[in-house]
Amino acid sequence: MPATTEQARTVLERFPAGAPRGSWPAEEYAAAQRAQGTPAQVVMDLLSDQFLVVTGTTTQ
Repeated sequence: MPATTEQARTVLERFPAGAPRGSWPAEEYAAAQRAQGTPAQVVMDLLSDQFLVVTGTTTQ
């Protein structure tokens, strides 16, 4: 079994997976965060059926 390292992530925002067609609020929020210098990315939380905007850095 390959070794894995788990990186601590901070959830910046949560968005329901059922956004209107053609709407990408999680991606838009992550892009705005990246424009401000926060390395944000979108991941899917299958258990809660939500898109999470996360960063590997600790926010205050």
